[in-house]
Amino acid sequence: MRAQPKASHFINGEYVEDTAGNVIECVYPATGEVIARLHSATPAIVEKAIASAKAAQKEWAKMSPTARGRILYRASQIIRERNRELSELETLDTGKPIQETIVADSTSGADALEFFGGVAPAALNGEQIPLGGDWAYTKRIPLGIVLGIGAWNYPQQIACWKAAPALVAGNAFIFKPSEVTPLGALKIAEIMIEAGLPKGLFNVVQGDRDAGPLLVNHPDIAKVSLTGSVPTGRKVAGAAAGQLKHVTMELGGKSPMIVFDDADVESAISGAMLGNFYSAGQVCSNGTRVFVQKGIKQQFLSRLKERTEAIRMGEPLDEATQMGPLVNRSQREKVLGYIEKGKAEGARLLTGGGIPNDVSSEGCFVQPTVFADVTDDMTIAREEIFGPVMCVLDFDHEDEVVARANATEFGLAGGVFTADMARAHRVVDALEAGTVWINTYNLCPVEIPFGGVKQSGFGRENSLAALNHYTELKTVYVAMGKCEAPY
Repeated sequence: MRAQPKASHFINGEYVEDTAGNVIECVYPATGEVIARLHSATPAIVEKAIASAKAAQKEWAKMSPTARGRILYRASQIIRERNRELSELETLDTGKPIQETIVADSTSGADALEFFGGVAPAALNGEQIPLGGDWAYTKRIPLGIVLGIGAWNYPQQIACWKAAPALVAGNAFIFKPSEVTPLGALKIAEIMIEAGLPKGLFNVVQGDRDAGPLLVNHPDIAKVSLTGSVPTGRKVAGAAAGQLKHVTMELGGKSPMIVFDDADVESAISGAMLGNFYSAGQVCSNGTRVFVQKGIKQQFLSRLKERTEAIRMGEPLDEATQMGPLVNRSQREKVLGYIEKGKAEGARLLTGGGIPNDVSSEGCFVQPTVFADVTDDMTIAREEIFGPVMCVLDFDHEDEVVARANATEFGLAGGVFTADMARAHRVVDALEAGTVWINTYNLCPVEIPFGGVKQSGFGRENSLAALNHYTELKTVYVAMGKCEAPY
């Protein structure tokens, strides 16, 4: 087992094990090899993590934002120095190709730690409010213990995206990775301690479906930040609401990408491929409904087919590999099932649609797949597939395509490709989505807010906006004279 950690959990600055927890097998998706075995958290592990966080948080909150930020910046530097090692672990954990993980995973986590470490001294300030003779002021105060629940597609990135604003605001942080990809967060926890973070402030607790509720429902957890599916989000948000906990929900989507006939076709195809095939399609914001104006439909499809069939699949640790497997066998079977539904409901299979022949038979590979002539009522156009399956729909007019793009319960993201900038801004204003792109897709630098509307969640990751979700506003009224009463 080539990625076995010292123990399953990281609590109070050290590795901790409890073999009474259910066994979690980590499988390398490219070969089916078991690379590590861990144990899910027991109630004793959960209590140990929460007690550790609770003991450390009060002193941490007393430190200045500058001092807290300095530690996060050091952690970002260490992550960058060890990017190769962390990226290889991420590839083993998720199956994503190393050419992706080395530029988009731990480095993105480092960006978050660096950004929030730098902006906190200014961004956590309050305001002074004159009231005639009296006055008032506001201040941002930490919530206490923040629980982060991660998805399996970007485990190291998500751990840092949630931890950075939580920690710099003065909170303690407990992270529960997906049981499918539990390894990377443990290394991030090690690095945080090495960078000088006091013990107990960044704890990693592994868990399956039984462990999650133990954390979410614990009375000492002040906030839950989840990245996951809409069904999971509904359950977690409902449980948190029962105790009036703060929540951030970054959930799924079925996002539209609209290509007008004046767009640069090669650029639009690049956007569509990045928005459907990057990370083997396992990205929540993917533009999986690609609406192409009829005037360029045939040109778009012809070139898209050619470029899709040139994608190189194979061993993810080979830097020449462009697309790896899905995260596990269950996800592969789910995606293949959607492909069969697409065929059965009358969509035209343009390319792909099966398991490639030239890769490991034990891996979880699915060919990059494109369906054309998709209609709005088809299952593949309505439900989140979370795999390398692109649905191409055609349209005539702007008003029509905007109405169709918005006809979904989701509202995470969207994109527009056009040479007409007036139309581009008009259309993105009309799209019911939290994050939209013009003439590109899926770029998410830490400086900009990321999150959804409708059933795709609420709250925001990244940017200065995220700090508002990890603090509470306290108002102080200051009387400058005597207090008088009418009785």
